[in-house]
Amino acid sequence: MVSADANRVLTESGPGTPGGHILRQYWQPAALTEELAGDRPLVPVTLMNEKLVLFADELGRLGLVGRRCPHRGVDLSFGRLEDGGLRCPFHGWLLDVDGTCLETPTEPETSRLRERIRHRSYPVQERNGIVWAYLGEGEPPPMPGFDCLTAPQTHVFTFKGLWDANWLQSQEVGVDPSHAGFLHRFLDDDSEQYGRQFRGLVADTGVTVAKLMREASHPTIVAEPTSFGFRMRTTRDFRGEFTHVRISYCIFPNAITIPMSREMSITQWHVPIDDHSSYWYSMFVSFDEPVDAELMREQRISAVTLPEYRPIHGRSDQWGYDPEEQRTQTFTGMGSDINVHDQWAVESQGSIYDRAEEHLGPTDIGVRTHRRWFLTAADDPSPSNLMGRDNPVSGPGAIDAVTTGQDFDGAWKDLDAARRAASPWASPLTDD
Repeated sequence: MVSADANRVLTESGPGTPGGHILRQYWQPAALTEELAGDRPLVPVTLMNEKLVLFADELGRLGLVGRRCPHRGVDLSFGRLEDGGLRCPFHGWLLDVDGTCLETPTEPETSRLRERIRHRSYPVQERNGIVWAYLGEGEPPPMPGFDCLTAPQTHVFTFKGLWDANWLQSQEVGVDPSHAGFLHRFLDDDSEQYGRQFRGLVADTGVTVAKLMREASHPTIVAEPTSFGFRMRTTRDFRGEFTHVRISYCIFPNAITIPMSREMSITQWHVPIDDHSSYWYSMFVSFDEPVDAELMREQRISAVTLPEYRPIHGRSDQWGYDPEEQRTQTFTGMGSDINVHDQWAVESQGSIYDRAEEHLGPTDIGVRTHRRWFLTAADDPSPSNLMGRDNPVSGPGAIDAVTTGQDFDGAWKDLDAARRAASPWASPLTDD
């Protein structure tokens, strides 16, 4: 049970809110790099309840500035990219990427008004398909050293999607490993269909993922602290023949890393647009062969509408729900795309979930741990409670393993070490 006051701390992200203050202490995704493609590299951005404009000037420098012109408040997302900055169409004021006012052409030639103008702006940098922004005070921390950010661009595919729900609901699906046994279950035993979503999860066993999830639907989950959040070790015993070990991570305050296969992991940030909607930003990183980014984008782009990256299914069509499919094929009746399953789980709670009447169990340890740490940091945002902020750690080592003994840590660590040793780019794990 979470009180109304605590729920507001957990869900509100605007300027001046405790939760918003925490999120602003970390680099956050602001847009996909592809959104700046074309003849006019400018996109309106709403990030943690702040309306902004992201643009690139003629030299390719990136700027993220307030959307309202500092003169009379018109919308700068309609501005002109010219003369080394962003020019307001109303009176021609010209802004640099750092918020400096370069020109006020309707003012007298002797006017020094522009020297007193410092428009709101934030530091930005591009990394592996995402433009990152720092909305906090003071000097930004170093960018994290996570695999998805240090891998060569050839080995990373990045995409995003809009969900009509508070960011925390997306984060809490990501720190809930137990849901996969039901939410993503297939009833027709089409292992190929299921396997396309989770390739290689039960390698070398002869047991399909579908069968593992059906027969071992009550996992044991342990949360272990790391310097940047916590690791979740999820074990499923299959008939006493072997134990499946899944290692995933909560990256404080609003990201997760999960394994997709032994060769690929996914790191996903859940970023507030406002208190009622959010974007997920996923970075798929391959430890082996380069990714087929063109194919992966084609698969994802067909499921959204642009420019918002809004899913084609949602509340308006009941997430594509088909009761006959639910009876015979999938547990949800919402198709084979597990992203839609997660979307339903997030959005059907409402835009801001009231946690006062929920009943958590032992397998909700990831949800409980994340909330507790977030509330602690909101009450005291000292460096000791802002985990990973100033530590550019490597990894995390999200991976699946199979063992016939009880050495769960040895099983996944050996497998991850072998994967990194064989990778053309990955370094050894230095902080798990």
